[in-house]
Amino acid sequence: MKPKLVVVLGPTAVGKTKIAVNLAAKFNGEIISADSRQVYKFMDIGTGKDLNEYSIENKNIPYHLINIISPTEEYDLFKYQNDFRFAFKTITAANRLPILVGGTGLYLSSVLQGYNLSAVNFEEEMKLYENYSFEELLELLKSKNPKLHNTTDITDRKRLIRAIIIASANQEKNTSSEMFDSLILGIHADISKVKKNIEARLKFRLENGMIDEAKNLLNMGISFEKLKYFGLEYKFLSEYLQGNLNYNDMHQKLRSAIFNFAKRQMTWFRKMEKEGIKINWIESEQFDFASQLTRKFIENGNDQ
Repeated sequence: MKPKLVVVLGPTAVGKTKIAVNLAAKFNGEIISADSRQVYKFMDIGTGKDLNEYSIENKNIPYHLINIISPTEEYDLFKYQNDFRFAFKTITAANRLPILVGGTGLYLSSVLQGYNLSAVNFEEEMKLYENYSFEELLELLKSKNPKLHNTTDITDRKRLIRAIIIASANQEKNTSSEMFDSLILGIHADISKVKKNIEARLKFRLENGMIDEAKNLLNMGISFEKLKYFGLEYKFLSEYLQGNLNYNDMHQKLRSAIFNFAKRQMTWFRKMEKEGIKINWIESEQFDFASQLTRKFIENGNDQ
């Protein structure tokens, strides 16, 4: 019998972590993060780690793939796949339930759809594209991925090259997704609620240390360019700290960017569904329903 994996995915600001942590507390589980920025240390507020949520009634829920690398170092999808497999095997070996939670579509797809990245060496592969113009790189990516969803990949040369390498690797599949049976819970909310949550969360973070967090990263030797590379909050804070945006403009532009990001996340999840991934969509308040689905899955697997 294959080990089981519960997945909690959804766009930003819908309450994924709360549901995942409660499921972990109820079903003897541990969290594996599927967030491309939470792997970095010293980037807590801007990435929304909310580590205080990993404790329920004085019980700490173990988590993996959060705070595992310095922001001065490089991290990529290949490393994530290896780190996921190690965490998954560690959790299942302890007879506990792995719960994968996050909103980075590429990371989720690499696990659930078995991307074949075992032979990819990003540093070496990137050298192959050094002499390409930006326009040539863009055309190459479009040829490999006609249905391009992640528009942030086409605003930065380094991201663009990485996207090409990943798109090339994705043309084949490996057997990583056959390691487990999976139950996928998609958390969603109506647009007005998402907007409200994004605005409230952003206001709180800006007033409670997110700007200082960006300054600290700069003081560590992170360049403004690298700060922008981390995207969203760090991109707009970089512009603000350089004096290119005033506070109000930074706030408004960042709020719009986060909301647009949430819409792109949903587009990615719909794409996964079209490719055969079954997502059980539930409202963020429906923990009892999520718990029922999880219990049935644990007892019956995918035959439920």
